[in-house]
Amino acid sequence: MRISDFWRLMDDEFGAGYSRVLSSSLVLAGVGGRTADQALSAGIPPRQVWLALCEVQDVPPERRLGRDVKPR
Repeated sequence: MRISDFWRLMDDEFGAGYSRVLSSSLVLAGVGGRTADQALSAGIPPRQVWLALCEVQDVPPERRLGRDVKPR
C-alpha cells in the first residue's frame, strides 16, 4: 500500500478533516505506541498503520479495503 492509498482510505472512512485529527492524536499500540503520523514518519508500512488504526477504531473487516466505487 502506498501512502496515497492510506490517506484515501482514511478520508473515505473518517472524512477528510477527522482523518487528520486521528492520524495526529490517536496512539496506536499496533505500531509501537505511536500516532499514525509518527509511525509513517518512522518508516512503518502504511498498510500496517492502517490495520492498526482499523483495530482501534473498530472498522469492520468488510470496509478495511475501502469503499466499492462503481465504474462510470
